[in-house]
Amino acid sequence: MPPNSIAPLAFYFTGDLLADYTNLELISTISTMDTFQKIYRPEIYNANSPAGKFYQPSLKHHDFSLTRIDYDREERSRLAVEQGRFVEEQFIKPYQTILEQWSVTTLVD
Repeated sequence: MPPNSIAPLAFYFTGDLLADYTNLELISTISTMDTFQKIYRPEIYNANSPAGKFYQPSLKHHDFSLTRIDYDREERSRLAVEQGRFVEEQFIKPYQTILEQWSVTTLVD
């Protein structure tokens, strides 16, 4: 978990995460996860203070900001898939070569 983060990111996968995916795929996934986790669990990820040394999430903690939007979990799940496909089709596939070159350059610097 990065320093001063609110909560860790959870990866669910099969195979070898680092060998089966490119750096670009992992960077994209982490960026997306950071945003989506704040949407999916605002009572945890919209916290007002960083997590302690040992992360122990609980819905009983009250140090968070309420969102003013009610989210439907089924709708969010559907939208997550649609948005992922949109990003892949409109951003990742058309610009894959440029993004891969950028990620290699960024990681080396």
